[in-house]
Amino acid sequence: MRSRRASHGIARPLNCGVRRLVNPYQELEQRARDATSLEELAAVLEILLGGGFAVWTDGQLYSIKQLVARINGLKVEIFPKEHAPPHFHVNAGDISATFAIDDCRLLSGDIDGRSLRLVQWWYERGKPLLIDTWNQTRPDDCPVGAMRTS
Repeated sequence: MRSRRASHGIARPLNCGVRRLVNPYQELEQRARDATSLEELAAVLEILLGGGFAVWTDGQLYSIKQLVARINGLKVEIFPKEHAPPHFHVNAGDISATFAIDDCRLLSGDIDGRSLRLVQWWYERGKPLLIDTWNQTRPDDCPVGAMRTS
């Protein structure tokens, strides 16, 4: 998302950092409630419409997908309201693969042996963050619940 100047009430990116996990739903809710002009309120709508958000039947805001990371052409994604088992998607160049979060087994897709070993190395160091991200994106009516960290 493009960075915008907040001083004029124009959309600014949601607080999201590699180290600090932020609840974007609460932040958007707060921004909408705190808006003091139609411009500020419209900025929230711009984020909602352009950011892959939707609303459950109970009125709760959720993301259509959780982008864990994007660097150049690489994307690591976790989608809410997903099928079992808990998993993440890796897309980059010739790689389009889905991996189980519990043990990094390849569930589907295409990936060469070298890239697979690199994803597995990365996974071993990032598993707790993947589990946290999975758990934070589970809506109440998700058919697959939260994972326990172990």
